This record gives sequence, C-alpha cells and structure tokens, in this order.
Amino acid sequence: MNLIERVKAILLTPRTEWPVIEREPGDVVYLFTNYVAILAAIPAVCGFIGTSLIGVSLFGLGTVRVPIVAGLIGAVVGYLLTFAMVYVVALLTDLLAPTFGGQKNFENALKLTVYSYTPAWIVGVFLLLPSLGFLTILGLYGLYLLWTGIPPLMKAPQDRSLIYTIAIIVCAIVIGLIVGLVQTAITPLPRA
Repeated sequence: MNLIERVKAILLTPRTEWPVIEREPGDVVYLFTNYVAILAAIPAVCGFIGTSLIGVSLFGLGTVRVPIVAGLIGAVVGYLLTFAMVYVVALLTDLLAPTFGGQKNFENALKLTVYSYTPAWIVGVFLLLPSLGFLTILGLYGLYLLWTGIPPLMKAPQDRSLIYTIAIIVCAIVIGLIVGLVQTAITPLPRA
C-alpha cells in the first residue's frame, strides 16, 4: 500500500476504494505502523507547533501559548491515545456488527475505523495556525467514509448502515471525550 495513493483514493473515490481495502489483510501492526503512526502525527505535531510555538492571539491578553514541555507532553499523550481510540472504536464496530445485520470481522472493523479517520488526521494540518483551527470541521468527511465503508467491510445491509454508522459515531464521541479529558488532565493550561 502506497500511503499517498491510499489517502487520495479513500478521500476522492471511497466507493471504489472500500472493495479494494476489503480484500487486503487487516493486520493491526501493519495498519498502525504504516498508516496510523504517520497520519495521526499530523494533528499532534501541528497542534503542538500551533499552541506552543505560534500561540493564539487573544484580544486584551496578547499571544497565549501552552508551555513547550506541557505542549510536548500533551502532543505525545494525545498521539498515543489516538492508537487506543482507534483500536477501541474498531472493537466496538466489530461488536455491533451483528446488531445491524453485519458480520463480525475485527480486521475489517479495524480497516474501516483506520481509514475513516483519515480526513480528521489530514485536516490536522490546520492546527499549525490556531486561527485556522475551525477548518478541522472538514474532518467530519470521515463520517461519510464510515457510512460508505460499512456495507463492503462489515457486510451490513445498506438500509441498516446509517443507523450502524450513528451507533459507531456515538461510541467514538464518548471515547473521544474520555481521551480529551485524559489529555487535558495531563496538559497544563496555556499562559500569556
């Protein structure tokens, strides 16, 4: 798998890319080292640079920055928690499959989860400039990727894939909130 070609294909032609992905092995180590480790570094590194080195200009307060050590710790912890989050969401995706007429298959659930997070990691580049952070909303395109990937990977019927997608999203939001709380607890507040 060529990383750049896979990113382009999953973002631009997901309906034809999912069947290709379905035929590939879903080895955890391979996916985590050759895809997640690289793409999840984008928001971690860009977020660190944006919040600790560049900072946010706040009216009346000047430029506010997260201290470098705290920002680095936060970036590393957030980066590592991304792996845990992807894995847990994949476990839940697999667990929920029969409920929505799909087939349990952890490897496919992991591929579905990993590749559905692609837009969220790519738009992490906007964290370089905190004033552009609002553009990370474009990462919600991953929800569409998840929805289109459920039928070919989890073998769920098309008419049940929307509710299956919503169930996965709810699980991912809860897990994301927990990850955010852990990361916030470890990273001190920014200072002016």
